[in-house]
Amino acid sequence: MHWKPSSIVFLAGASAISSSCLAHARIYISVDQAQKILFPGSQFTLQPTLIDQALQASLKKVSGVHYPFRGEYIWRDQVGNYLVIDEVVGKHEMIRYAVGITSTGTIQGIEILEYRESYGYEVAEQQWRQQFVGKTAHDPLKLNHDIQNISGATLSSKHITDGVKRVMHFYQIALKGAK
Repeated sequence: MHWKPSSIVFLAGASAISSSCLAHARIYISVDQAQKILFPGSQFTLQPTLIDQALQASLKKVSGVHYPFRGEYIWRDQVGNYLVIDEVVGKHEMIRYAVGITSTGTIQGIEILEYRESYGYEVAEQQWRQQFVGKTAHDPLKLNHDIQNISGATLSSKHITDGVKRVMHFYQIALKGAK
């Protein structure tokens, strides 16, 4: 007897695999929720910023992040605190996150807004994100130096760390002192 695989069994198996990969894709919080978590009571206004080629090149050089920085997702409150939304690639998919920067240039916190990878989601845990609080553009913001890696989430940890470094460099050269 010669066995032939059924196309229905193959399709059912492929469907189960693809749906299990998508099961971890999550939207954690909205931009409004991130604002309320990082700066309770503050009222933010959208302040998009044009990113020219020279600034884009500077951000890439400092952080190593190749995905372009988008300046349309920047909010400022009445006292000079900023909320900057950025995206970096995890391993295969984009990770969208928010960086809260105080008027004195320190990181108030980071929040993961959207995580689409099927693994490495531990970067959304408070304990890991807490490492960024109080850092400035003058800190190394380097994985395994002042930011600890998460085993099993190495690329997500590295890319978010590099992205936060990029956001802080952007703050230092484009937002600091802006009115």
